[in-house]
Amino acid sequence: MARRRRRGSRSRHGCFHPHRGLSIPAASIQPLVPRNSPSMCPLRKVAVEPSFRREGVKYHKHLQTAVDVVERACHLCVDVQKSLFSSDENIIEKIDQTPVTVTDFGVQALISLGIVFDTQKMSKLFPSIPLVAEEDSGFVCENNLASAVFAEVTDKSSVSDKELSEEDILKAIDRGGKDAYLFGPEPTTYWILDPIDGTRGFVKGSEALYVVGLALVVEGEIVLGVMGCPNWKDSDSDVLNTDGAEENVSRSGIIMISHVGCGTWRTRLWESPNSNVKMARNWIRCVVDGLHEAGEARYCIPESQTWESLPLSTQYSATTCANNVGEKQILLLPACCGSLCKYLMVASGRASTFIARARRKRTIKVWDHAVGVICIHEAGGKVCTL
Repeated sequence: MARRRRRGSRSRHGCFHPHRGLSIPAASIQPLVPRNSPSMCPLRKVAVEPSFRREGVKYHKHLQTAVDVVERACHLCVDVQKSLFSSDENIIEKIDQTPVTVTDFGVQALISLGIVFDTQKMSKLFPSIPLVAEEDSGFVCENNLASAVFAEVTDKSSVSDKELSEEDILKAIDRGGKDAYLFGPEPTTYWILDPIDGTRGFVKGSEALYVVGLALVVEGEIVLGVMGCPNWKDSDSDVLNTDGAEENVSRSGIIMISHVGCGTWRTRLWESPNSNVKMARNWIRCVVDGLHEAGEARYCIPESQTWESLPLSTQYSATTCANNVGEKQILLLPACCGSLCKYLMVASGRASTFIARARRKRTIKVWDHAVGVICIHEAGGKVCTL
């Protein structure tokens, strides 16, 4: 039986192993001209679920479940965001000085419950697949947040409220906690969850991007991933104005899905606010930007780093004004919080490259990267170390 002790990592061949940390000297996402793409799985418009053809998708049921729980988690995030910040008690700081909110715990519990039980069929889904996630219930108990988390989860859970207790919620959180499982040396199968990647953005309010990310690893290989970004702004042109802000955009939110061999696809998370009719979803194939020239690319970097700290800055200066990119300048897209937001931007083609210069002696957490890696690869890009 698989049990977890330590967090996951990615080998140089792309296999993720939960028994050791991920330590990379430097990392970047480099776009390629779309390779002879993973085999195309046709899509058709549907109302509520991703529409890869079942016969072409080995993990169709897992993918369908992942989309469902991530979408409900996004709704939870949006619904509670305003009330969340009415009290500073709902925002606490972890040992590493990163913020965490009751919503982080609520999302982890919600997804933990959702990948185990199907209420429509009243049957279990994947109870034997371990969950590797960021949080555990220790913070909830220490800060007396159990009631607040319980209220959030029961409102969005697929499990009947009458069947849940605060103890059930704490157990659901700890299903992904650090002491839940011990893994052996061989590659195994497990879910990887980042309940809210970009909590710093989440606590800033409605404008900043943050991502709910869920991936499935089977025998060491990432086979599917789902990212939900409630504050994503739709833009056909992806043009930035002279202040670096997006023009002519609507806040549609985004769900991005990826399955090994079937590509990466996206659809709107929210319906148009002016529409009274529920529209069938239209899934759009994602392809990374095919630019080859460094000076023409659109870059993302972590908000904790500066362009001047990167070797490329010796050749190019940076500007955030899309309409005023001069010679020997590159376009630096406005920073957003969290790693998965950058993966999302590159996989969607909005950004060309995400460069992150890892700090020495710092372990990179697997949940910050796993779902982003498969979305990039299946969109025709590459994640590598330099």
